[in-house]
Amino acid sequence: MSWCKMRFMHVNMNMTLLRVSHSVKFLHRYTLLAECCQRCLVTRSGAIRRLSDNRLHLHRKNVSMSAQKTEDAEKRVLKQSQLLNVLEARIQQLQYDGILDVQKSKVDVLQVPSSARRIFSGEHSKNTPVEKADISKLAQKSQPSRWMEKLTRERKNELRTRNTLNQKLKKNVTEKPKEKQLKSQVKHRHPATSFKTISSPNNNTVIRSDKISTVVSPINTSAATKETIITESKSSTQTKHSSKKKQSQKEVKVPCQTTFKTISTSKSDMNIRSDKISAGVSPVKISAATAGTIITKSASQKKQKPKKKESKKEDPSAKPQFTAKELAWVKELERKLSQKVHHLSYLSQTEGLRQVAELPSRNLRSSIVSYLEACVFAGNIDLAQHFLLRQHRLRSRRELLNTDVYNIMMRVWAKKGILNPIGRLFILLQEAGLRPNTVSYSAALECMGRSANCPPQLISRCLSHMKEDGFSLDDIFSQCVFQLDERDMVLKAVHTIHPDYQPTTPVLPAIQSYSSLVEDFYKKRYNHQYPKLDFTREELQERFKFQLSVEQACTVTIDSVEADKPITENMAKMRALLVEQRANWRKVLLQAWREGKMLQAKTNTKGFKLNLYPYFCVMEDSAYVDIMIQSIASIPPSGESLLILAKGLGTRVYTKYSVLQKHRSEVLEKLGNIYNTYIDLLAKDTKVFNVLPREQWSKLEAEYPSGPTLHGCESSWPQTVILELGTYMLDLMVKTLKINSDILNPAHVSKRIPILYHMYTFRSTRQVGFIKPHPILTQMQQEATETHLTFDSFVMPMRCPPVPWTSARLGAYLMTPTKLMRTIDGATQHYELLERCQNLHAVLDSLNQLGNCAWKINKPLLDIIISIFNDRGNDKLDIPPPLSEAPKVTHFNPRDASYTVSEKAHLKREVVNARKKCREMHSLRMDALYKLSIANHIRDEVFWFPHNMDFRGRTYPVPPYFNHLGNDVTRSVLLFAEGKPLGPKGLDWLKIHLVNLTGLKKKSSLQGRLEYANSIMEDILDSADNPLNGKKWWMNADELWQTLACCMEIAKAVRSPDPAQFISHFPVQQDGSCNGLQHYAALGRDIIGATSVNLVPCDVPQDVYSGVAQQVEEFRARDAENGLKIAQILEGFISRKVVKQTVMTVVYGVTRYGGRLQIEKRLKEIDEFPKMYVWEASHYLVRQVFSGLKEMFTGTREIQDWLTESARLISKTGHSVQWVTPLGLPIIQPYHRARTQVLRSTIQHLNVQINHDTKQKPDTMKQKNAFPPNFIHSLDSTHMMLTALHCYSYGLTFVSVHDCFWTHALTVDTMNKVCREQFVALHSQPILQELSDFLLHIYCTNLPPDTSNNKYLEYQKLMLLLANVPQTGDLDLDQVKESTYFFS
Repeated sequence: MSWCKMRFMHVNMNMTLLRVSHSVKFLHRYTLLAECCQRCLVTRSGAIRRLSDNRLHLHRKNVSMSAQKTEDAEKRVLKQSQLLNVLEARIQQLQYDGILDVQKSKVDVLQVPSSARRIFSGEHSKNTPVEKADISKLAQKSQPSRWMEKLTRERKNELRTRNTLNQKLKKNVTEKPKEKQLKSQVKHRHPATSFKTISSPNNNTVIRSDKISTVVSPINTSAATKETIITESKSSTQTKHSSKKKQSQKEVKVPCQTTFKTISTSKSDMNIRSDKISAGVSPVKISAATAGTIITKSASQKKQKPKKKESKKEDPSAKPQFTAKELAWVKELERKLSQKVHHLSYLSQTEGLRQVAELPSRNLRSSIVSYLEACVFAGNIDLAQHFLLRQHRLRSRRELLNTDVYNIMMRVWAKKGILNPIGRLFILLQEAGLRPNTVSYSAALECMGRSANCPPQLISRCLSHMKEDGFSLDDIFSQCVFQLDERDMVLKAVHTIHPDYQPTTPVLPAIQSYSSLVEDFYKKRYNHQYPKLDFTREELQERFKFQLSVEQACTVTIDSVEADKPITENMAKMRALLVEQRANWRKVLLQAWREGKMLQAKTNTKGFKLNLYPYFCVMEDSAYVDIMIQSIASIPPSGESLLILAKGLGTRVYTKYSVLQKHRSEVLEKLGNIYNTYIDLLAKDTKVFNVLPREQWSKLEAEYPSGPTLHGCESSWPQTVILELGTYMLDLMVKTLKINSDILNPAHVSKRIPILYHMYTFRSTRQVGFIKPHPILTQMQQEATETHLTFDSFVMPMRCPPVPWTSARLGAYLMTPTKLMRTIDGATQHYELLERCQNLHAVLDSLNQLGNCAWKINKPLLDIIISIFNDRGNDKLDIPPPLSEAPKVTHFNPRDASYTVSEKAHLKREVVNARKKCREMHSLRMDALYKLSIANHIRDEVFWFPHNMDFRGRTYPVPPYFNHLGNDVTRSVLLFAEGKPLGPKGLDWLKIHLVNLTGLKKKSSLQGRLEYANSIMEDILDSADNPLNGKKWWMNADELWQTLACCMEIAKAVRSPDPAQFISHFPVQQDGSCNGLQHYAALGRDIIGATSVNLVPCDVPQDVYSGVAQQVEEFRARDAENGLKIAQILEGFISRKVVKQTVMTVVYGVTRYGGRLQIEKRLKEIDEFPKMYVWEASHYLVRQVFSGLKEMFTGTREIQDWLTESARLISKTGHSVQWVTPLGLPIIQPYHRARTQVLRSTIQHLNVQINHDTKQKPDTMKQKNAFPPNFIHSLDSTHMMLTALHCYSYGLTFVSVHDCFWTHALTVDTMNKVCREQFVALHSQPILQELSDFLLHIYCTNLPPDTSNNKYLEYQKLMLLLANVPQTGDLDLDQVKESTYFFS
């Protein structure tokens, strides 16, 4: 039967069902608004008139959605057969339902042989003549339908087609094992039927569980009526030593919706079938004298063979072989896992993630939500309402909707005080099979609160239904996110019924069990000394107001450091031309934008389709034009990827929209009240508090309950929406913005030419769309050397202390949306984990501590750097020169016959290299320009860097350009805003830090470094006094600008009257000694590895990089003696610097290929090394480095291999690797197989590579390679967070650059003590054992029931691996506390 015919029958059946059911009353309990919308219930058509509680309707929906294209012809025929069976049964029931009246149902169950394939079929067994008679009697009461005749004809055609197909395939089909047969039956079952197979190895028991359920609607039924279900069970099993046996039949009578079992046994095998059937009737009046009969047949058609023979057929190499000991161990592990309640408190927070993360079409649902919200924000309520109704009526879209989608429109009508639309939306919820949540009831109560004449009975009915759904009034006020006066209106409605009710004040959740790592930090605070800021309360209030104004504007315009250059006549001319042209471009763009907006509005005719029109209306038209004009200056001369530019434009629009949302919801007033009270905790002229910033903010939020909620009033736009909007804006710019071709040279022919071009280029093997500025525009911009730069507000450091992180949704900037966890665009699994996590306090508090550190600019050093920057820069001093210093690109004609082939190839390479050099120089120059301009803009201010983290827990400042994680230049100009006296040992620490920055005495003791610093004091003072005209000693240091800054600080200290009382703002750094290897050595208690990375006390520091270099040199000398040429060439070139980067990154998962590239780069930097041997030498050295590390760190390699293999097996089971840090931060790796999503636009179709889609299988290679380094990164971030928290309790200023810790010179000793104590405390935990327990619990429970299944054997192998935790050595971790060079 063709799909068109079935669809036509389906539609007509729907109409028939509606005609039969026209007199049925809608008796669902969600008629709480019946008095206000009774007319709606009577007159609604389409979806609302349908009976959502009728399981036949749901059944029909499943059928209509189940016809999909299949690859296998046999499956397609079977599916069509299933559809025909269901349609025939439905038509029969419609015929009977038209004349029957049932008030009470009974289920009569008779066990007779039947066929499993004919559950809903009208073909009955020859052994059931009584039932046939009953059916015929019923059929005589209604005339045969024309649809029955068509069905009969179609059935004959279908059977003929199936027989033909079976005959063709019979020769190629082999018998499958019982398990595969059952799986095939499940695959072809009707969607409403679930099926299980459980095999027992002891008695070859097969248990089948078929669940067929139909919902009984609320109807009036007759007491005399019965519905008989006749189940025929025919099971035929044949083995080598047995024949067919007759099976006993039992008749069981049970009431409606009762579970019954049919058990048939034989001597050799046992088939147990459990059918759970909830019998139901249609909600129509049925005669009391009639009984409806459903006949179900089931039969086993394939012969079951002994399991020994089955196992022989399978490939032995496909199954892992286990010894008897291993199998016994597996059984014991299964027993423990099934009985043990895991002791880790965070397991419940991560369970169920995969089920939630794999909901279908999440991106499309978020697109629908953002579309509706944009419509509502723009005031286009009718468009939003019609769009939602059309989404609801389209079945494929209705399945994507959840309650929150309907709540958007409920809240709109609630604000208008119109109750009828809310009632209709409640009905739509019911039709969609959804339940109202707290927001739904909140909207209904808000609407009643706004209505002056709302009957109290209606409010009371709403409250009673809310209670039936399991919600309390306190749930409404604690779980809902309110805007404007919504909370007050809800409370007003509640007071109508309960005048004395007051919402329970939210109390900070008392954590019953903290991790032992932070238990004392939270519970023993009597000696804590939380630091204050050096500002009064009034000063902090003024800073808050300034920051708020910056974020409301969304952009900041600052002076460029190039403004100090003298203005030439040509510069003034170019600046005037640019100003004139931008004014013209603005006018043209504004007109084109408005025309495009009108076209988008006209194309919005099909409501179930999404377009960009609502996003064009969330701001003033001029705001979009400003964003486009500002983006022109940021396009480099060589062009930029269309994808990157589109993302930037769309993100700017979304940021502005989010700020406008908060402004409209009247969040600003409440935010100001809370912040002005919160700064009492930080100001120096207020009392001392014994609470943390997060606790204080949460407490204040609870004390200001009325008004809007501070967080959650906006939802993020999907990445597809941002890209489509940005692409449209780019297309408009390319088509609209033009300039005269003779603007710079009047001799040229005058014509209008675009200033932006869309072109394609290749990156690797991919063709990438580019937007490139015209050379005329590039020349004008370069010659103008404009004095102003415009940045987004979040690019700038904050001018007031950040809002403390209190949850995954609130923290950092005042109004600008900020993510707590940096993730791949579109990835949601991380935030699902964070929302489940109930105790992130330690993680949030550490981020708040880092963000509360105040900074200021080292102005004398900044002036020196700016002077060099404006004087053509200096590559040796890491100040990039301007493009005028770039090599000229030579142009030649490739068709010129005067060039030989080799000359042409050489010239082409020169052109490519020159263009690459130009791109690099422009990128470096602009990066330096941005950093120096931002630093110069805030040179006289105090500022803060709000922090967030990546998915591994590593922390980062949010401002992207200028922060302390930057390069040497950026770090050198940063000082702590708070100054502290040097104290008795502070000057010594400054000198030691200076020597550390030079990199000259890494093998010397601290005392040796101090003595060296004292011996070169003359050079230090000369560098401070005459940095550019003196001896220039500082220019030879590794970190030269930080070295110069330290020289200046030492000079000021030694020249002060009392160096111990000198107030120093300079940050002193203590760096971990190859921190990744330190964590590996501590995990494995590896004494040899621990000694190499300074975990044990030594008189002088152990340099692991020098150790590896020495070992590689020994390998080289041995090979050179054996006559290996490359080993002979490398003599004298193997140094610490050559191998350092590779050794450092091996622990973080670098491959041999990546290590070879690192060594190749270092060898190219050596001028004396012959360049022709670079490739061969790098290959040789990377092998030796890996061999040396393997010998030095055996424990490390075992742990790394265990982690890698665990991740490989986990990803093979179809799951991403996830774990929880010792501080309770949930982590999941977002590496999945890439899929391509095509975004269509007029300028270009974008192929977006998506590798975080949880519906795709995990990328096994990335999962296994990334797990070891990511796990170590999560440990080093945990160590840093613990150090930050405990330093905060001591009153220290503390910041970090991953494994490099900063503090004042006065407090270095205290920080070192805390750092070592927390490292020992961290690794005193059974980290690997807890990881093993966690992974076993997550991935090795609920194993496949069939023990002979390949998948079960894979789980067995995974279980054995995870349980086999690597053995540890005998290292005494307490020695770390006495190790001077652990961090130094």
